Amino acid sequence: MKKTILPYIGILIISVLLFACQSVQTTQHKVNRPLPTAFLEDSSDIVLPQWREVFFDPLLRNLIDSAMSGNFDLKLADAKIEGSSAVVRLNRGIRLPEINLSASSGARKFGDYTMDGVGNYDTRFSPNINDKQMIPMNPLPDYFIGFQSSWELDLWGKLKSKKKAAAARFISSQYARDLVVTSLISEIASTYYQLIALDRELKILSDNIVLQQSALDMVKSIKESALGNQLAVETMYAQLLNFKATESEVRQQIIECESQLSFLCGTYPENIQRDSIFLNFNTGVLPGVPSELLTNRPDIRQAEHEIIASNADLHSAKMAFYPQLNISYTMGLQSFKAHLLLESPASLAYNLLGNLSAPILNRRKLKADLMLASASQKQAYLTYEKTVVGSFMEVYLALTRIQNTQELLKLKEEEVAVIKQSVNTSTDLFLAGRAGYLEVILAQKNALKSQLELNEYQKQLNLENIILYRALGGGWK
Repeated sequence: MKKTILPYIGILIISVLLFACQSVQTTQHKVNRPLPTAFLEDSSDIVLPQWREVFFDPLLRNLIDSAMSGNFDLKLADAKIEGSSAVVRLNRGIRLPEINLSASSGARKFGDYTMDGVGNYDTRFSPNINDKQMIPMNPLPDYFIGFQSSWELDLWGKLKSKKKAAAARFISSQYARDLVVTSLISEIASTYYQLIALDRELKILSDNIVLQQSALDMVKSIKESALGNQLAVETMYAQLLNFKATESEVRQQIIECESQLSFLCGTYPENIQRDSIFLNFNTGVLPGVPSELLTNRPDIRQAEHEIIASNADLHSAKMAFYPQLNISYTMGLQSFKAHLLLESPASLAYNLLGNLSAPILNRRKLKADLMLASASQKQAYLTYEKTVVGSFMEVYLALTRIQNTQELLKLKEEEVAVIKQSVNTSTDLFLAGRAGYLEVILAQKNALKSQLELNEYQKQLNLENIILYRALGGGWK
């Protein structure tokens, strides 16, 4: 009878295992978006310099160094790296047996009408056991000290994939920190040059206020000599007040920039030391910069390792449908009397168990996990493609803006030179009686406007160079 049943049991076990191995069909995503060879022009061999070679202002370097040690976002990124490192450490030995030292004591009470209860009682009258082997009456004590081990054999690479995913996310967290460093350096440099531009704007306003005050005094003296009128005085005075109001606004903007720099450095608002000379700089990056430099960007590297982690998660989710082989082993000293526990080898006990299991009723949860892993993989690939395309666009726009701003800067410099001359000309003509005061006011207003616009273009050129340097991934190595 047993011989006829065994084949059917084997067929049943094989059928269950095959059913358990069936998993949900998922789509393997791929990246099909290669980088163009270069930006705007033919490719050229360019090595992106480090940030210390780009930002040569020593005061700016000191600010960046202070931020590296005090910035809150950078400290948070370091804390996330520590968390990812802990996950890596946790998964480092995931494929090895788990061994624990165990010491336990307890008692079991058997019912009087059970096989254990009756059997234990009868053994007290057996002539085959000695006094040490005599089983105590209910409850039955149980003492154990030894080792317990469990080991899941990684038959399909599920545990290996989990380990790979943890390592990839750890590297991703490091690139996330590099992204914070890149953003931090560029933000500090941008705010620093904005601050210098505001200082220059404040000086331009102060010079024009002095010039406007001289014009007002001149109009007052002409009025007192009965050659002018009160309207000219009031108009000149109104423009002077407008210049002074603008000067107050600029002073407030300077305070806000200094406070922002202090916050980025992790300190309370304080006065920021800066160069009094407005410096124009460039990154040394030409329009023909090769697009391979985008691989320096930490966000692209981060997205790459997120793809690696998502692929590993998907493989692990698929392998969860396959049978699992677990081996458990226990070895130690066991006795129902405490004083007999250390009498080895008589109290030596061990247990070895192999367990092959496959999921059947919990497949809905495994399917949901697999679908979630597949969706996460798709998101990782789309995030990568979005990051690559967005990075290329940032560099492309920064290069075009730099070229256009340089052209505008040359034109504005010529305009400022011409308008400055027109101020002197209008003043001379006014004194000679050949021009009205409105012409003087218009010339002074145009002079201030053109100088402020020139200052804005000079600032914008610096900011665009910083944007280009950040877009190429500089500053984080």
